[in-house]
Amino acid sequence: MKEILNYFQEIFSAIRSLTTGMKVTGKYFAINAFTDKQVFTQKYPENRKELKMFDAFRGEVIMTHNENNEHRCNGCGICELNCPNGSIEIIAKKENNEDGKAIRAIDQHVYQLAMCTFCGLCIKACPSNALDWGQDFEHAVFDRSKLTKVLNQPGSKIQKDIKE
Repeated sequence: MKEILNYFQEIFSAIRSLTTGMKVTGKYFAINAFTDKQVFTQKYPENRKELKMFDAFRGEVIMTHNENNEHRCNGCGICELNCPNGSIEIIAKKENNEDGKAIRAIDQHVYQLAMCTFCGLCIKACPSNALDWGQDFEHAVFDRSKLTKVLNQPGSKIQKDIKE
């Protein structure tokens, strides 16, 4: 008797689940059929030119540069230390500032996209806010070495207002 009761409970649970899903489908069908507002899936890749990702999208880690090709990274290495799987490597160099004092600067800020888990710890830990999320999402390549990127642009230098 208990088995029969469980059998009918499972049937009613399945019907309830089906009707819940059908309500969602029916709602979107009604919106598309009877209103001017269209709700549909993005037609990728046909809409590549006008496709805009959400602001919270985590596409890849980027280093922002201003119009003078200056970045905010002082090469402190905190992002490298906070990366759980070592997808960031900072290659530092010594430079002399205006006073003749030796300061640390970055030669290359290497980011390995293939190893990144997109956790965001490097971005949160950066004291100078040099890193941010990019909106690029097309990373399909045949050669993995193309997923290793240098984040600082060639010839870039640190902004004047950033401290060591």
